[in-house]
Order: sequence, then structure tokens, then C-alpha cells
Amino acid sequence: MATPSMEDYLERIYKLIDEKGYARVSDIAEGLEVHPSSVTKMIQKLDKDNYLIYEKYRGLILTPKGKKMGKRLMDRHELLENFLTTIGVHEDNIYKDVEGIEHHLSWDSITCIETLLEYFRRDPSRADELMNVRKELESES
Repeated sequence: MATPSMEDYLERIYKLIDEKGYARVSDIAEGLEVHPSSVTKMIQKLDKDNYLIYEKYRGLILTPKGKKMGKRLMDRHELLENFLTTIGVHEDNIYKDVEGIEHHLSWDSITCIETLLEYFRRDPSRADELMNVRKELESES
């Protein structure tokens, strides 16, 4: 099972490869705000755990296991961003909040959030009703 730190690296690597076609140590370090030496250590661990194949000075590629996990983690991140947006969390807080909660939710909770978002998608007036209740409660405070 991947640790939260491993998940952050896999998500970042998957996203870089998806956007640029490759992931360099320097890009990963910059995106995660860590030192390149930390990236190299984690890449070696991810290689050992069969999430990716790393050849020094040649780069890395995700294994099928790594691609599957990377996509799942990216999808989870996007789902949580959509959820927080839907329930009215201020945009300035969304990224930080997602980063804070994404590793602490079970996949069961993620599935329930996904179901709730589908519920709102099928009838957008429900989301409007939710915002009205929020405004009502805020005005009472």
C-alpha cells in the first residue's frame, strides 16, 4: 500500500507525464516543493515497489500499476476539488483543503462523495438549494 508521500509523488509524476509526456526529477521537485535528492530517493522506492521503472540519467516510466494508481489519485484530487466547489468552499481554500484531506479519506468515502456529486449533477437545483441553506445559516450567525 502506498504511503501519503508516495501517493503525492505518483500523482505528480502521472500529471507531468500526462501534460508533458515525461517527468524529470527537477519538475517533480519543483511541483512538490522538495529537494531533487528527495525525489531521487522516492523514485528509487517507487521503482522497488514496481510503480515505475527508473534508469539513472535516462528517466522514468510508469508501470501499468503506477499508471493505474496515478490516474486514480488524480481522479480523487479532481473529485474532491469538484466536491468542495459544489458545497461552496471559497476558491482560495480549495487546493489547500484537498491536499489536507485527500490522504485521510477511505475509498468508501470517496465513492460516497462521488455519488453525492452525481446526485447534484442530475438536478442542479439541489446544489442551489444547498447554497440557499448555507446563506440562511450564515445570515443567522
